[in-house]
Amino acid sequence: MLRLLPVLALLTLAQTATAQQRYFAEPPAEQIKSAPMLVVDIRQPQEWVETGVLPNALLLPFNSPEQFLADLAPHLEPGQPVALICRTGNRTARAAQLIAPALDVPVIDLGGGMFRLMGAGYQPERPTRARGCTIC
Repeated sequence: MLRLLPVLALLTLAQTATAQQRYFAEPPAEQIKSAPMLVVDIRQPQEWVETGVLPNALLLPFNSPEQFLADLAPHLEPGQPVALICRTGNRTARAAQLIAPALDVPVIDLGGGMFRLMGAGYQPERPTRARGCTIC
């Protein structure tokens, strides 16, 4: 199920959404950074280095649904929504559709990806090894 999520509703999603739902949102970077959700950057490591990352994002490439879910599991907290971001939004749309049925939390597709945020003036940070970058 894909729903357009108003920007203000993103902050209260943890209390209002039900599991196994997929949402589409285009909130500003500052709201993504402060929202009560697990933000997962699903791009490849070289993309993190090239364009930077959100400071609160878990850096976890999406190569296959099974491997992604296995790698994501240790980072999940009960009831905490998972928000996916990529370069332009194409991969997050596909990934969200594939993993939403397997999770017990809402999955948010952060539409437009890093390019949308950068186009709106957001300056990403350089990735650090501590957040999961294997080539930084």
